[in-house]
Amino acid sequence: EFLSGGQKKRVALVRTLLTPADILVLDEPTNHLDNEMAEWLEDYLTKYPGAFIMVTHDRYFLDKVTNKIVEIDKGQIYQYDANFSKFIELKAQREDMAGATERKAKSLYRMELEWMKRGARARSTKQKARTLRFEDLKNRSLIEEDGRVEINALSTRMGKKTIELYNIDKAYEDNVLIKDFTYIFLPEDRIGIIGPNGCGKTTLLKIIYENLEPDSGTMEIGSTIKLGYFSQENEYMDDKLRVIDYVRETAEFIQTSEGSMSASMMCERFLFTGSMQYSLIGKLSGGEKRRLYLLKILMEAPNVLILDEPTNDLDIYTLAILEEYLGTFPGIVISVSHDRYFLDKMATRIFAFEGGGAIKQYEGNFSDYKDTKSLTTDDNNKVDPVSAATVDEKKAENIANWKQKDTRLKFTYNEEKEYETIDEDIEKLELDMEETDDAIAHAATDYTKLNELMEIKKGLEKALEVKMERWVYLNDLAEKIEDQKDN
Repeated sequence: EFLSGGQKKRVALVRTLLTPADILVLDEPTNHLDNEMAEWLEDYLTKYPGAFIMVTHDRYFLDKVTNKIVEIDKGQIYQYDANFSKFIELKAQREDMAGATERKAKSLYRMELEWMKRGARARSTKQKARTLRFEDLKNRSLIEEDGRVEINALSTRMGKKTIELYNIDKAYEDNVLIKDFTYIFLPEDRIGIIGPNGCGKTTLLKIIYENLEPDSGTMEIGSTIKLGYFSQENEYMDDKLRVIDYVRETAEFIQTSEGSMSASMMCERFLFTGSMQYSLIGKLSGGEKRRLYLLKILMEAPNVLILDEPTNDLDIYTLAILEEYLGTFPGIVISVSHDRYFLDKMATRIFAFEGGGAIKQYEGNFSDYKDTKSLTTDDNNKVDPVSAATVDEKKAENIANWKQKDTRLKFTYNEEKEYETIDEDIEKLELDMEETDDAIAHAATDYTKLNELMEIKKGLEKALEVKMERWVYLNDLAEKIEDQKDN
């Protein structure tokens, strides 16, 4: 009854680990665990003698403890003998290959579409073949792409006065959570808050957002500040309400960098497709409800985002785009999180609860915090600021030199000549293939001739494939060159 959410999670986890088992099954094991406990669990699982299966979005955790990843993507299952870092590399290779196939199909579709617009210029059999090919490519060009969440930064203008905390104290009976804490938030602060479960992290957020009365000290909030609070637990959602109606409670239209967007369009950006928008909230999964809750918070256009364990129950794709969104968000972000990867991407300053109510500040992200902490206990690890500065200066100089170079795309002489004739080359190869097919049909009983023709056809198919790949490359390059002229 008196335990925090993280403490209850820790008790349940210990009970599971103490139960004899051949296979451990863990569902989001690091949710609600503090960083120290997550690191302990990492060490435990790396030494665990048996097998375990887990679902998790914790990317550092995945990287440390797994040797096989099973990905479910659009109804397909892909297996990778890898940890998370290697999985990302292998997945990128798979998507590059899939993307190349898709780009090729779309480029072929563009070429065939142009041919269809011009009309048939050859005999009827060729016209029929090209028409069938056009329909096939048309279908392939409509292959569903991976669902990705895309968010445009939304915020309300912020004045000079932000959030100011002076000498804040807060305790519950003898448990001192916050002692003499002072901080004035800067307009684009990215604050990550860490500490053990039950130490007072959420209490600090509630002092800011819910005006929880401190025992002593004062808090001042500027008149232009608009707070958005993404809590550990979703706000109440009426299960009988449709997704689109829940979002419309916030706004029917919002202004983004792309112009006015409807609630339905924002739902689409958050992977709630047309049919899902009219589904009842009660039919959504826990992760989908979490995503819907996040959408509503962002649509309110706050200029201060307060996030309490935002990564819980969000999928990795949504997390990646949320991190990208926070990178362009023109306001203040304050986040309690156990997700070390998220803290590395988001934070530029760490507030660490270090016991007895002390909140110590560290410049940088979570990895910087860990490095600083390790330096205080290891006098042999010295940082040479001069060397670091020299490296940064050299890097900046190299970037500046690169930017001064002429990096505009252009055809080589041979590419330009090839681009001018490649359509005719492809049509010639297709005609040769049709004639070879006719010859094969007439040589059905002449096996010697048939083998020769099959070899010829194989060579023509290979040549056509190479030509088509060149056609895709040259046309993509031509489009990019044209785009440069417009910029």
